[in-house]
Amino acid sequence: ALLVRRTLPQRARSLVGAWCFADAYGPTPAPRARVMDTGPHPHTGLQTVSWLYRGEIEHRDSAGHHAMGRPAEVNLMTAGRGIQHSEVSTDDARELHGVQLWIALPDAHRDVAPFFESFAPEAFRHDDATLHVFVGELLGHGSAVTAFTRLVGAQLDLPAGGAVRIPVHEGSEHGLLVD
Repeated sequence: ALLVRRTLPQRARSLVGAWCFADAYGPTPAPRARVMDTGPHPHTGLQTVSWLYRGEIEHRDSAGHHAMGRPAEVNLMTAGRGIQHSEVSTDDARELHGVQLWIALPDAHRDVAPFFESFAPEAFRHDDATLHVFVGELLGHGSAVTAFTRLVGAQLDLPAGGAVRIPVHEGSEHGLLVD
């Protein structure tokens, strides 16, 4: 019921830095409740980053965390040595639009105890763009969620005809997911 577009991994490229999955979904009208109904499933050795543009998702996991995912708030689950979770759209979500990104944990942190974090970054302007930094740090703005490698996850909204210049770290790989 929910079309998902997978950008990573691909045959030609499996990673961009530590980012190992990039799934985008929506905008999808939700004619019924629970149009997203991803039942309990396990993860190990990675972090999942859920970022919504529209809608609402309920997260539950085997470590006892229960949280709502809402637009402009990041939900980051660190699976570490193992966790099971589910994500279900709420009865009030009449449209779903967002991304789920996965981060491969470095070997030194692959077996950390699982944990969950939520953070609502402040929007800021840079050139013609409005940005929300939900993982890492960019342009002096940072996220409060835990990152075990140097990386950045940010929503960049650019109006038609607008321009923005973003400085990047030359020693890193870079990717842009256009939605």
